[in-house]
Formats: sequence, structure tokens, C-alpha cells
Amino acid sequence: MSNSKLGQLYKDLAPRKFGKLGKIWVGVLLAICVVGLAAYVKQLKQGLAVTAMRDYAIWGIYISNFVFFVAISLVGSLISAILKLSKARWSTPLTRIAEMIAVAAILFAGIIIIVDMGRPERFLNLIIHGRLQSPIVWDVLVISTYLVISILLLYMPIIPDAALLRDHGKNFPKWQQKMYRILSLGWTGLPEQVQLLQKSIFTLAILIIPVAFGIHTVTSWLFASTYRPGWDSTNFGPYFVAGAFMVGAAAVIAAMFLFRKFYRLEQYFTLKHFDYMGKLLVMLSLVYLYFNINEYFIPAYKMKGGESELLDSLLYGSYAPLFWSVQVFGMIVPVIVLLFKKGRRPLPLFIISTLVIIGAWFKRFLIVVPALAFPYIPMNRVPESWKHYFPTWEEWVITAGSLAGALLVISLFVRLFPIVPIVETLEEQEEEIEEAKKILMSQEMEIKS
Repeated sequence: MSNSKLGQLYKDLAPRKFGKLGKIWVGVLLAICVVGLAAYVKQLKQGLAVTAMRDYAIWGIYISNFVFFVAISLVGSLISAILKLSKARWSTPLTRIAEMIAVAAILFAGIIIIVDMGRPERFLNLIIHGRLQSPIVWDVLVISTYLVISILLLYMPIIPDAALLRDHGKNFPKWQQKMYRILSLGWTGLPEQVQLLQKSIFTLAILIIPVAFGIHTVTSWLFASTYRPGWDSTNFGPYFVAGAFMVGAAAVIAAMFLFRKFYRLEQYFTLKHFDYMGKLLVMLSLVYLYFNINEYFIPAYKMKGGESELLDSLLYGSYAPLFWSVQVFGMIVPVIVLLFKKGRRPLPLFIISTLVIIGAWFKRFLIVVPALAFPYIPMNRVPESWKHYFPTWEEWVITAGSLAGALLVISLFVRLFPIVPIVETLEEQEEEIEEAKKILMSQEMEIKS
């Protein structure tokens, strides 16, 4: 390895202390988490009565948030596995961003499910007395598996960087140096170590793809196996997967822009990366738009009893403003803007990605909540308030706390580890130089011959 290139990469990418703005950011996130935790303590004491969930709306924004977290976690398999296995070298600077988003998201997906339980201590019963016939058991198993693989896929490429920080990070606090020494696992860069690490990462990259598809399919089955209008659909599996790929790509773009701006990483997150990710987002948006048309067109054509009431509420009724805003700003506008090269430049792409992320969250709300208001067999003589759901302040605060918690995990991770893989980037640069030399030599030989 070239010492000068390594030194430059280390200088650019080594983790840094939070500046004033970073401290304010972390403080705000911590404050939101604390308020959310206080609201959850109140919920534990008083039960789910503090929420707006009743016999009609048995699920609310907690489950909407869960589905959103599960969706955004798919980015780990999209960037780290699919693009890496397809040997798309341009994706190398993005892999760690994708992996840390995936871990933070799936971690809080599990937490928010516990929050949704009125008696969280009974979760143990699911493990002790759970039956394999239950889709909920499948969901717990696949989420746990996906979390473990995602953590490993995040950690293993960090090992060489941890060794680099161990050897060169003498200015770090002692506890941080000790952490790097433990995490590096005695890495010295021997060929045997490199070979073993590459095999392990390759195996995990293959394993995470079916598990990632499985987590979204099983989550969709939780809805599809429940007899409610809008959920009785064989389209739900691919519909969830397509939407997850879309919002996951948007999350990586948003993170790229922010890290590029605040950490001055323009030479690592280049215009080429934004252009490629913009094109990828267009393709994923078109795929998701196709599944959306499938999801609503056929029920609208048949107009079955419960389905027609649900569609009326979405298309013309109380949910129409939110529904059309999500369709237009979360899918149609991104496709139109990103088809043009100027729309794939950093700032407009960041704005579009933010719209996609916000639209994705509210899309999950529209999947979960409206269907519950129109059961196939309505209940008689219930309070009118039960037929309408609007989250209480406790629900909003707890949900905000979970979102802030995921962002806090990412922020703390960036404080401790390089955003862009240092050793992997150096190896890739040297490989590109070697390939360029071989091409040049072959051209010279052709000229001489």
C-alpha cells in the first residue's frame, strides 16, 4: 500500500470529534429520545389506553413506523450485497452508509414492535410458546436473523479500518484506542486474513439477499393473512419489496449529501455517485409505481363492498389529500425530475430523496390505518370515536423518539468509525491503477507489433 495515499485517505476519512453543530444535533436527538421514553413510561403505567388504538384501529402509527423501519433497512442488501456482488465498483463509498442505516433501522423496528405491545413482558411467551403456524413467529425469526447478518456485514469490513485506527490513532482517547484494538481482532493484513475476510463478506452478502426479501415478504403476509379490505392481496409481497428498495435508495442519497456537505467529502461522494444513485432511484420508483397501480386498479375495477369504501376514502374521502400527496410528491414528481440530468445533481436529488422518505413514511400510514376503519363485518353499537383513528400526543412523541433514536445511532457510529471504508477504498484505487497500466501496456504492444 502506498503510504502517501494511505495518509491522505486517513486524513480525509478518519473519524472526527463533533463540532458545535454536531453537538447541537446530538443534543436535539437525545432530547427527543428522552421525551419519547418518558411518554413510553406513561404508556407502560396506564396501558395502551393512552393511545388512540381501539377495537377498530387495533394498529396505528407504531405499526406504520415498524413497516417503515423494515422497509428502509433493505438498503443494506441493495447496496452492500446486490451492487457489490454485481461488481459495481462505484458503490464502494456508499456501502458503509447503507449498512449502518440498515442496522439502525432494523434495530428500532424490533424496539417499536415491543412498544406496540400493551404488556411487553409477555414477549417472552412468543419465544417459549410460539407456534410455527403463526406469521408473527416467522416475522420475529426473520427480523432477528436479518439483524444478526446486517451487524456482521457492517462489522467485518470495519476490521481492517479498526486496525488502521489502532495503529495510527494515537490522538484518540484511551477508551477509543482500546475499542479499536478489540474490534480489529489482531488484524495485520496477512494474505490468510484477507482471504478469510473476503470469503466471509461474500458469504454474508449472498445470505442477506434472501433474508432481506424474506423479511419484507413475511411482513406483508402479516397484513395479507388478516381479513381486512386492502390487505387481502397477493400483490403485497413484491409491493413491499419494491417500496423498500425505493425508500432505502433515497435514504442513502440523503445521507451521502449530508456527509458530503458537513464532512467535506466531495472527492469520495462525487457527481458520478449522485448521477448513478439518481438513475437507480428512477428505476426503483417506476417499479414501485407499477405495483401501486396494480394495488389499487384491480380493487377499483371490481369494487367489492369493503374495498369500495376503503378506496372511496383514499381517492375522494378523508384520506384523499394525504393519499394524492404521497402519490404525486413521493413517486410521480421524483420520476419526472430525476429523468433529467440536472435533477440528478446533489441538491435537487437530496430534495427529491427527502420527499421520497417522507412520502414513504406516510405511505405506510395509508397502508395500515385506513384499512382498519372499514372491516368486512362492522361492529354494531360502538362509540363513534372508535371508527376514527388519529394518534395521541403520546404516540407521536414515542414515534418521534424512535426515529430520533435511529438517527442518533447513525450519528454516534459516524463519530467512531470512518464513513467511507479506508482500506477498501485504497485497495480499489490501486487495482484501478494496475488495470490502467495493463491496458496501457497492451496498447503499446499492439502499436509495436
